Amino acid sequence: MPDFSKRRPAYRIALIGLMLSLALVLSLFESMLPALPFLPVGVKLGLSNIVTMYCLFFLGAKPAFAVAALKSLFVLLTRGPAGAAMSFAGGLLSLAVMLCCRRLFSLGERLTSIAGAIAHNVGQLAMAGLLLRSVFAFYYLPVMILSGILMGMLTGLLLRFVMPYLRRADEAFK
Repeated sequence: MPDFSKRRPAYRIALIGLMLSLALVLSLFESMLPALPFLPVGVKLGLSNIVTMYCLFFLGAKPAFAVAALKSLFVLLTRGPAGAAMSFAGGLLSLAVMLCCRRLFSLGERLTSIAGAIAHNVGQLAMAGLLLRSVFAFYYLPVMILSGILMGMLTGLLLRFVMPYLRRADEAFK
């Protein structure tokens, strides 16, 4: 795949817009799914994070941070300031951890996805603790770490599955 930063500015903006649109559609789709009775409260697969990971792995850190920040703005419009703050905290911490996993430790997609999912949950709990002004939010940390491991594995596998299709879409725009 050619270096994303060397593409024309209009192409980069359009692709980031498409990635954001895809992330928002996946998030909307996931919110319409019924809650699974065997999952703890607040645990979601995080389908839109597949798009963020793709951006980080193949487009670079700046486009990935742009998609994560714009997703949080969308959450602000649809779920309010508390939801946006939690989305922003989880998304940025997740991306920072995944970036470290890739650059410092050269981890693969699945392990990076797991680390990102755990970091996302920790970031959201930290923001919940700040908003509630209570450390009691962290009592849920073991549940969220375990769910981060499981959901991170699933999203990492889903990313590997959809990767050929995303690459094919990129080839079509050459």
